[in-house]
Amino acid sequence: MSTKVAVVTGSNKGIGLAIVRALCKQFNGDVYVTSRDGASANLLNSEGLKPKFHQLDINDLNSIKNAAAYFKGKYDGVDILINNAGTAFKASDTTPFGVQAEVTLRTNFFATRDVLTHFLPLVKAGGRVVNVSSMLSASGLKQCSPELQQRFHSEDITEDELVALMQRFVDEAKKGEHKQGGWPDMSYAVSKIGVTVLSMIHARHLSKERPKDGILINACCPGWVRTEIAAPGAPKSPDEGAITPVYLALLAPGATEPHGKYVSDKEVQPW
Repeated sequence: MSTKVAVVTGSNKGIGLAIVRALCKQFNGDVYVTSRDGASANLLNSEGLKPKFHQLDINDLNSIKNAAAYFKGKYDGVDILINNAGTAFKASDTTPFGVQAEVTLRTNFFATRDVLTHFLPLVKAGGRVVNVSSMLSASGLKQCSPELQQRFHSEDITEDELVALMQRFVDEAKKGEHKQGGWPDMSYAVSKIGVTVLSMIHARHLSKERPKDGILINACCPGWVRTEIAAPGAPKSPDEGAITPVYLALLAPGATEPHGKYVSDKEVQPW
């Protein structure tokens, strides 16, 4: 039997590192730290864990393609993919909102989509895909216009339409017209709306195109976690933030649910 493999993006620190730590203890296979550099793998080695490392900068398309080719060549695909890499501006940051919108969406939505474009075809039968979203996606959705909410709730929204909507937000934010366009004043929330809806689109696609393969893909909220992104007063540790992503990554073989859902504290949440 070939060795199973789990790939975690943005796993050099914070929740991503905690996810790798948990998978090293619970997953019977190779677990990869993927990030721009592999220094964090040494930290886990010092804890007696043995993660592997592969370079992956999700903002670099060639880096994504090289990583995908590596996992295809060495493992003939991947069993678990956790898209955790992301970025956020602190509330006190004075960077113009239009710039914040462009930078945040570029990483959190567009780059995550690029990873999925190149890695989803590599996910093996019985595989699990987890996209780390945020509670702000749900609260941000409520602040969108009724027209936008209708599209983001729709069962027939396509990936192309979603991409166009995310780009529209960036374009309108750069002009200072996003509020008139029906968007909330939170680029991070909009980026995570995109991640959640993209997860649902891919779930429908997998159910239609690979119905017998038993692949499950979900978006999740790790909770309010003490990381570089969140305030130091957040109630959860990174290891606690890893619980729901790891739960979804290790859903039992043969499980059919959850799939295409938004999950928090190991429970499916309304969207």
